[in-house]
Amino acid sequence: MTTPVTIIGAGLGGLMLARVLHVHGIPATVHEAEPSPAARRQGGLLDIHPENGQQALAAAGLTEGFRRLVLPGRESYRVLDRTGTVLLELPDDGTGRRPEVPRGALRQMLLDSLPPGTVRWGHRASGVRALGEGRHEVSFADGTGVVASLLVGADGAWSRVRPALSEAVPEYVGVSSVETFLFDGDTRHPAAAKAVGAGSLFALAPGRGLLAHREGGGTLHTYAQLRKPQDWLADLDTADAAALTARVAKEYEGWAPELTALITESDTPPVLRRIVTLPAGHRWDHVPGVTLLGDAAHLRAPNGEGANLAMQDGAELGQALAAHPGDAEAALAEYERGMATRAASVEADDDDFYTIMIDDDAPHSVLALMTGTEQDS
Repeated sequence: MTTPVTIIGAGLGGLMLARVLHVHGIPATVHEAEPSPAARRQGGLLDIHPENGQQALAAAGLTEGFRRLVLPGRESYRVLDRTGTVLLELPDDGTGRRPEVPRGALRQMLLDSLPPGTVRWGHRASGVRALGEGRHEVSFADGTGVVASLLVGADGAWSRVRPALSEAVPEYVGVSSVETFLFDGDTRHPAAAKAVGAGSLFALAPGRGLLAHREGGGTLHTYAQLRKPQDWLADLDTADAAALTARVAKEYEGWAPELTALITESDTPPVLRRIVTLPAGHRWDHVPGVTLLGDAAHLRAPNGEGANLAMQDGAELGQALAAHPGDAEAALAEYERGMATRAASVEADDDDFYTIMIDDDAPHSVLALMTGTEQDS
């Protein structure tokens, strides 16, 4: 299948681009490594911001559908110490300014908004080769390939398209995350559910923390965050769920049992992720026929902006291509200027919350950040 725009990656940014192009009558093909939409869980809740994510959804004509996905009352936060003592409670203010939606449901809404056959599943990109005159050949792991007249890398942190534009590679930030899920928490895990509360939980101590969110149906979604060297667990088969759970649980010895249950009682195998970022200020000189969006372009440690920026990138690139029919290079140049400005603004405003929350003064450093006051340590 040959279309004017070839997109690598069916995450939120790539699908948003395909949707906005579809709204403007421009066909696109999305190639995705995963074999199907249900191949894996699509992460947890996302707070969708009015200045970027919500604007992108409006450009895609999907605001009404997005509103139906919102989980009310999830915009509350609580900070605990390792004993389970609540140090700060910030209730949902009821404004709905940054509503929480399930990432998987948001992705499915975007998939459902596209013509059948737009996404080609099971196409894992393995490399990109420039052919000249703005054309690029994408090779897939199954031995097939496609020639793109306009190629967009929306393929995340370890993008296979990025090397066509930049030599930058992601760098480890010193934090590893282990993801778990507890289902039907109020009935099956009541103590843990009570600790998490109505929205988001931050249980913090120096060098380690638990971030948990209450999702739909009483699901408790947790990330165990640990400040560790990159080779931590190098001696462990991390596919061994019991061994990984035991090693992670050991890091939380002495913590309140309702908190450690978020790890030890997981209803899914734990998943280890080492947090990486692209170098600050990552940019590239324009290359005809190819560009990047989302994490492929400006990967940062989780800060609440990644998914929103990816959707904004996709929407604005789609709008730029629609505004410059027959002149893709003008559209790419316009998009890349705007994207660079947005990414720089987010970098400048980044309060480094992700590392502060488990710094040597945790949880007091986070209390100070959330309240705007200095806390006694």
